[in-house]
Amino acid sequence: MDESVLSQNLVGRLSKAVDIVRGHNFVQVYSHHDADGISAAGIIANTLFRCSKGFTVTIFATLDEKSMDVIKESSAECIIITDLGASYIKELEGLDKDIIVLDHHTLRDDSEKIVYVNPHIDGNDSACGATIAFLFSIKMEERNWDLVQIAFAGIVGDKQHLHGLTGCNQYILREGIKRGYISISEGSIIPAGQITNSLYASIEPYIRGVSGDPKGVKKILEDAGILCNEKLTFENDSKKRLSSLIAIKLIKQGVTIDTMTEIVRRRYVLKDWNMDAEMLADLLDACGRQSYQWIGIGICLGSKEALEKAQLLRDEYSKVIVNAAVELDKKKLIELKNIQYFDSSGFTGILASIAMRFIGNPNKPVIGLDDSEEMIKLSGRATSALIKKGVNLAVALQQSAQSVGGNGGGHDIAGGGIIPHGTKDDFLRSADKIIGQQLNAT
Repeated sequence: MDESVLSQNLVGRLSKAVDIVRGHNFVQVYSHHDADGISAAGIIANTLFRCSKGFTVTIFATLDEKSMDVIKESSAECIIITDLGASYIKELEGLDKDIIVLDHHTLRDDSEKIVYVNPHIDGNDSACGATIAFLFSIKMEERNWDLVQIAFAGIVGDKQHLHGLTGCNQYILREGIKRGYISISEGSIIPAGQITNSLYASIEPYIRGVSGDPKGVKKILEDAGILCNEKLTFENDSKKRLSSLIAIKLIKQGVTIDTMTEIVRRRYVLKDWNMDAEMLADLLDACGRQSYQWIGIGICLGSKEALEKAQLLRDEYSKVIVNAAVELDKKKLIELKNIQYFDSSGFTGILASIAMRFIGNPNKPVIGLDDSEEMIKLSGRATSALIKKGVNLAVALQQSAQSVGGNGGGHDIAGGGIIPHGTKDDFLRSADKIIGQQLNAT
């Protein structure tokens, strides 16, 4: 690790975390169920395995009072929490254990009692959970640089690459390229994979009238002069025609130029994985979102069997998501003065992302609400353009959720939370008001 490019504070906290782990034979790991959380947990699992430490990994959909009870009841003397923890630092301080938190969500509290590593402590937001887990790993042992490939699944899974990498992310990219683990290739507006399947399942981009529509897929391919064929290969002219047709459709459905630019972003190819980071992130996310987190961890640990199972899960997951997106597109979002929202019974976070960029009004943040469980789960999404106008979803969701007896947080561009049943309307009024205040403050 080149400590000269990292803050002394960050390096010091990582050093403390390493010293603590070296003093234990067993570590309990907790993490989040998205691509970043599973990547982070997978990096820690590899790190502990390589230094002959016993460990177990537990994945949570969110860190709330129930999952905190699980942590409190753990018999482990050493606990590592990755991609979670920012909202519960004070509660974690009360545990009589060695606690290490490797998180990157909006900072609420710092701590001297537990080892809390968060880039926001140094005024930096250029790292995800997997980035911080990876920095811990190479501080533990320099030979762990190959795990930078898993870290990049977390980075792209959390969309931190869309406008260029900075800070810690930029550092590990530079070193990853230098060491031969990562290479860069140019992106395309055409979704990757076998063309008929990839167009049908496409949510990045979600193409109205094509995604989730076999007839729409057939027509756009015919219009581009491409035959639907499982073993399809096509020349540059055909690719250009198909790219143009997709771009025209996206423009007609109101997709912004910023989003169009994001779609054709550069890709980070992973040397040892025979895929790019976004493909690995999709596999991990599909595992985590469908409660097959153990398969995701198995992938990170190098299991070929887990990888094969994940590919099947990803294919099934993609179809479910694209069909849910089509239904949401038909139903439309409900607009208030400053926000727009929708109700769902699952996959709320990814649907909120699709809605924000490809379906809804690009000038208002999206909030998805899932009332299928004991508490209503919230998922909010904004865009970089809205952030520049003053929107901060972490603050808005925290304040509006707390105003009705819930909790929330996250990032300025993507947040989440929970609220009690029966408080939805009051929450939405509060969120709409707070977002309006944020927009008017600039």
